Amino acid sequence: MDILYALLGLTILVLAGDMLVRGAVNVSLRLGVPALIVSLTIVAVGTSAPELLVSVSAVLEDVPGIAVGNVVGSNIANVLLVLG
Repeated sequence: MDILYALLGLTILVLAGDMLVRGAVNVSLRLGVPALIVSLTIVAVGTSAPELLVSVSAVLEDVPGIAVGNVVGSNIANVLLVLG
């Protein structure tokens, strides 16, 4: 059953990623803005929003260590995933 959930989650992730990219391309075409600019602004904000919400929530609940860990972990993951 766990494998089924993992496959379902992966499928949803791939479909949502595809929708995000198609939406960003449509926004760039409608606004007449290069796709690079849209990807560097709108897509970047959208993908960083969950991390921002976790950090703000942690600070509001007086657990700043979670916020620091979130920032450090996110940056490490981004560097390792981008650089391979």
